[in-house]
Amino acid sequence: MLIDNHQRPITYLRLSVTDRCNLRCLYCMPAEGLDWIPHDAVMQDDEIMTLLEHVFLPLGVSKIRLTGGEPLIRKGLPRLIERMAALPGITDLSLSTNGIFLAPLAKRLAEAGLNRLNVSIDSLQPERFSTISRGGDLTRVLAGIEQALAVGFSHLKVNVVMIPGTNDDEIMDFAEWTLREAVHVRFIEMMHVGDRTFFDARKFLPVEAAMARIQERYALESSDRDLVGNGPARIMQIPGAAGTLGFISPMSRTFCDTCNRIRLTADGQIKACLMRPQETDLLGLLRGGASVEQMRELVIASLGFKPEHHDWGANLPIHRTMSQIGG
Repeated sequence: MLIDNHQRPITYLRLSVTDRCNLRCLYCMPAEGLDWIPHDAVMQDDEIMTLLEHVFLPLGVSKIRLTGGEPLIRKGLPRLIERMAALPGITDLSLSTNGIFLAPLAKRLAEAGLNRLNVSIDSLQPERFSTISRGGDLTRVLAGIEQALAVGFSHLKVNVVMIPGTNDDEIMDFAEWTLREAVHVRFIEMMHVGDRTFFDARKFLPVEAAMARIQERYALESSDRDLVGNGPARIMQIPGAAGTLGFISPMSRTFCDTCNRIRLTADGQIKACLMRPQETDLLGLLRGGASVEQMRELVIASLGFKPEHHDWGANLPIHRTMSQIGG
């Protein structure tokens, strides 16, 4: 099993399958987009499967989340998911998406063996959603969620990045959505791994503020729902609600002491900590003909860059945005 220098077991791989995205969310990237990774530098399906089967799974990784960019724009993704789902040792296979392309793909993703979905929605107001995402169509995302629920994604989570002065007046709207439908809303503090100027102008809203606003109208109780993949969220619910509420505080109340994850970017760079600049080139080693043992040793060595606690106030250089890293 992978154990870092601070005795934390690493069992969770966030695997980016593309850095490209069809949206340009305000806090994530500039309006003109970014310079995409060249196609020949992106991990191919067989390379991903080799790294999973012979490097990460034997080292004890059992949970995989597919990220981007927007993962649903990768060609042949359902077939790749099928291959992953067939690997022995994977106990949870999930995917994060902006939901624009979800409706026509939801059934195929379920059939391929995907276990869970997280869908990002930062506003329930169509015009505001379009403004925040720079062109996204909320009706398509909601249709995708409806279809995903219909085909059996019962643990569907909705990720809401709280943007002060932009969408924080919708906290109650998201909370009350869980009264009507079995969606699991996650309020997430805005992080400075993205458009740093945007973050610095707005800072962030602590999740405790969201919790307090909800409690002005509703009681909140700890949820005992058996939800796979709760990760760092504090799970609550309004009594009798069909869904739950989660509060994720990467900035105000870090959860580094229980961090069990490692990241692999679309171009095959290991990133041990989202908030640190260091990366280790695993794909280069694979393409250079390295042995399985050498690649495993590189993964183990990369954990040396995983700090006990991140220090976002130290203004460490972040060379890639969230979409380039893989969330």
